[in-house]
Amino acid sequence: MGKPTGFLEYARELPPELPPLQRIRNWDEFHLPMDEAALRAQGARCMDCGTPFCHTGMILGGAASGCPINNLIPEWNDLVYRGLWREALERLHKTNNFPEFTGRVCPAPCEGACVLGIIRPPVTIKAIECAIADRGWESGWITPRPPQKRTGKKVAIVGSGPAGLSCADQLNRAGHWVTVYERADRVGGLLMYGIPNMKLDKRVVQRRVDLLAQEGIRFITNCEVGRDLPAGKLLEEYDAVVLCCGATKPRDLPVEGRNLKGIHFAMEFLTANTKRLLGGGADHDFIDARGRDVIVVGGGDTGTDCVATALRQGCRSVLQLEILPKPPETRAPNNPWPEWPRIFRVDYGQEEAAAVQGEDPRRYRTTVVRFLGDETGHVKGVRTVMVDWQKDAQGRFTPVPVPGTEQTLPAQLVLLAMGFLGPEDTILDQLELERDPRGNVKAEYGRFQTSVPRVFAAGDMRRGQSLVVWAINEGRACAREVDRFLMGQTVLP
Repeated sequence: MGKPTGFLEYARELPPELPPLQRIRNWDEFHLPMDEAALRAQGARCMDCGTPFCHTGMILGGAASGCPINNLIPEWNDLVYRGLWREALERLHKTNNFPEFTGRVCPAPCEGACVLGIIRPPVTIKAIECAIADRGWESGWITPRPPQKRTGKKVAIVGSGPAGLSCADQLNRAGHWVTVYERADRVGGLLMYGIPNMKLDKRVVQRRVDLLAQEGIRFITNCEVGRDLPAGKLLEEYDAVVLCCGATKPRDLPVEGRNLKGIHFAMEFLTANTKRLLGGGADHDFIDARGRDVIVVGGGDTGTDCVATALRQGCRSVLQLEILPKPPETRAPNNPWPEWPRIFRVDYGQEEAAAVQGEDPRRYRTTVVRFLGDETGHVKGVRTVMVDWQKDAQGRFTPVPVPGTEQTLPAQLVLLAMGFLGPEDTILDQLELERDPRGNVKAEYGRFQTSVPRVFAAGDMRRGQSLVVWAINEGRACAREVDRFLMGQTVLP
């Protein structure tokens, strides 16, 4: 695959980006396109490695290794190298319903498992994937393809995030009538409201949603199943129901002062900002960081998105607190290839904060012990302490406060970005669905059938908080089992 000597001749290159101080002036995507010659050279770096781990999609060391949707990466790398872009798009669409999404927001576990990555920087897989998808749209190759005949079977899908959309797309291709219910005012789930515009332009999401609608999928927005529509009603009207509601219950921080005003969950902040940008948000829901000292509690992708959003709103300062230690610069001995490399990275939000403030906004091994308020009941500061990670009696690492490291940080806005605990209870309680020990819907991977006949579950609602690419995997696999349930066999890949 690629040029036999390409990995020796070409260095790894990434798409150019707008400088941080320039891009924080707006909400536009800041990655610039690579020219075709550069992309073909990057495709040429793909080795004929014999066993390409990039598309394996295994779980190693508790994280994804290789592509969870088993993208045929060496094949479309080779096709790009040879300038066969339309053929590359066809190979990409065989495994990925929405490459324009994953090419923008996926952390690229494929690159962490790239065989070339053992000795040199890995192939620039994610950028090539995005370029293939974007060229497909620009060239008019991605067009509505409704099924030629219908089965007469009706399927309801609750939730329009990546799991719900991929499941809907696959079931529609199989000829079933698919209706997707979404409680928000726009389709897309976290793709629309959980990921900021500068990472994923909402026109990119809407373009794909419009295509799905043209292919025959029916979307019903502003309808929360379980509140506006009883969940049991779906079983009366549809042959099968698929729950793709996500793991939207946020992890809280129940310390003294938590009830103060100005402390919000990250998704409240991000969603309200995107709604205002799209012209559909109410002023009383908007959470404004302008002129405020902002503290983000949590070091993951959502925390980074909060940092970048606060900067664009014009915050006075921003800090990001991470309870874990700072990762090493290179792989540790207990983190070998092809595991996901747990190494120090500077994401776009930290790069922007450093450009504005002169230093990385992250503070490691730090946790909040108390929120401080003013006379009006609004947060004015955060009391923190550093921690050491030590083994408890059961051999598990736990954070232990370090005496003498207490510190008070100014904050008029605090954003909690510490992950999610699982799905909300409303639909699960109404349908009396069995749960697994973590509180997710109990449905075996590979079958996706819940404890209630004709009800299936996929995505974060079933597996817990995860990546967009895993949600697409689950939606596709669940569609296969729903099709098999409805028809006795399945034609879906």
